[in-house]
Amino acid sequence: MTKELVQRVANTIEAHRLIKKGGRVLVALSGGADSVALLRCMMSLGYDCEAAHCNFHLRGKESQRDESFVNKLCGQLGIKLHTRDFQTSDYASKHGISIEMAAREQRYAFFAELMEGGRYEAVAVAHHRDDNAETILLNIIRGTGLQGLTGIPYRNGDIVRPLLDVGLEEILEYLRSINQDYVTDSSNLVADVKRNVVRLQLMPLLRQLNPSISDTLLTNADNAHRVQDFIRKEAYNINKVEISDDTYAIEKDDIRDFILLFEIIHPLGFTPAQIADIWKNIDGQPGAIYRSATHELLRDRSQLMIRKIQKYYSLEIRYSTVDISDITTIDKRPEVAYLDADKVGSDYVVRPVERGDRFIPYGCNGSKLVSRYMIDHKFSAFQKQQQLVLCKGNDIVWLVGQRIDNRFKIDWGQTKKVLIVEVYSDKKL
Repeated sequence: MTKELVQRVANTIEAHRLIKKGGRVLVALSGGADSVALLRCMMSLGYDCEAAHCNFHLRGKESQRDESFVNKLCGQLGIKLHTRDFQTSDYASKHGISIEMAAREQRYAFFAELMEGGRYEAVAVAHHRDDNAETILLNIIRGTGLQGLTGIPYRNGDIVRPLLDVGLEEILEYLRSINQDYVTDSSNLVADVKRNVVRLQLMPLLRQLNPSISDTLLTNADNAHRVQDFIRKEAYNINKVEISDDTYAIEKDDIRDFILLFEIIHPLGFTPAQIADIWKNIDGQPGAIYRSATHELLRDRSQLMIRKIQKYYSLEIRYSTVDISDITTIDKRPEVAYLDADKVGSDYVVRPVERGDRFIPYGCNGSKLVSRYMIDHKFSAFQKQQQLVLCKGNDIVWLVGQRIDNRFKIDWGQTKKVLIVEVYSDKKL
């Protein structure tokens, strides 16, 4: 069993390119059977190992017992041990999260701190095959998308899981075969949290119906992973038309299925409920905007427009006044406006478009609502939100980046002074 398990772990590491041979690895060491087996196995494979232990002070004397055990073990094995004490209950209360989530955040923050400076190639954690089956079942119970059906990944950034192809019974047999002791977390033996209920009650019941339930769940996870890979490739190949540095559009006709839409926008923070609503109303009235913590999605006429949320963006407006006789060429970029300086005067401001704004577009005689102009010129809701106007009192002088008001245009026979206004922004106008 010893050589067989070690070789299977080596095969997993190679197949998923987790760690280079002989690389330096930080092993997360709780003192439990799985983490002790991971450490011994990685050392047997010739990796340069150090260990990290977290004391969350949640189990009284047991917490101190675990720390003493890992100290002794690392001393016997001749490897460096990094320890950190956490006041996890206080952290959970302060941040309004569960004890389990608090411990997880503290643990991975500690690992990230140790990883700084590139001292280690990876952090190896001891999730195994049975943990994976339990996770898949938990995800199904909670409700999940395709990602949740794929289970625990072999790699997540710097975190690697070399034991994912090994079951708990195999781990225990391996430890017996090398006469290696370990500690047992008594909290894992009480069905007081969801994972323990699944492990201690639900999985044994399911094994009565299907003795190979773990294999079945993991086979389904492999199938889900293949489907996800296919969908990701399809999503990647969908044409995304760049509108500006932070905005792009996708043709609705290119999104042929809900799962494809899910794969595109779920990573941007949109919830399953939002995505379901977007899909249900994808051909509905344009103009609806959905927001995640980081992005906005606009359901436009024939497209879905997506942009990063920017609370602030830079905007610089430069004004210069020159004699009309000094103008030899006209800059026709939309960011530049040439106006009769005497008509505009010196009391002008720039502001967002407001309801009821009207102006006389250059070349026209009658006035027009700015909102109507934007509709006629097929402005998206995003563009409407960021549209600015240059005003003199209540009169619009320039719909910035679009068109000046006819009343303030240059009259080459009468205008003496020209006001040149130029806008610089990190957003497309």
